[in-house]
Amino acid sequence: MRRTQRKRDALLKKLTQCPEFVRGSISSVCATCNRARCVCGRKSSKRAYRLTYKDAHQKTKIVYVPREQLPRMRRMIANYKKVRAIMEEIVETNIAVFKEETRR
Repeated sequence: MRRTQRKRDALLKKLTQCPEFVRGSISSVCATCNRARCVCGRKSSKRAYRLTYKDAHQKTKIVYVPREQLPRMRRMIANYKKVRAIMEEIVETNIAVFKEETRR
């Protein structure tokens, strides 16, 4: 039992190593200015980046991501995937601890 509790403590400590995380995905879209006869209406070379995610009520939200913040946002999404995997391990470990406690 102590072994599983130590494993849980180690996993909880791992969670603190990913303090900045966000759920969602980044998409890149072509930006146009919507002016008549503008060159960007025909062919756009400007790229805009957006984070798309669902809130607590399952409503899709979109947030503009400035180009200079793109690497940070990608790290935050990668951290979310790590946090989610760690949380799954913690759940499994908590179930194992519970089973061990009830056997006594």
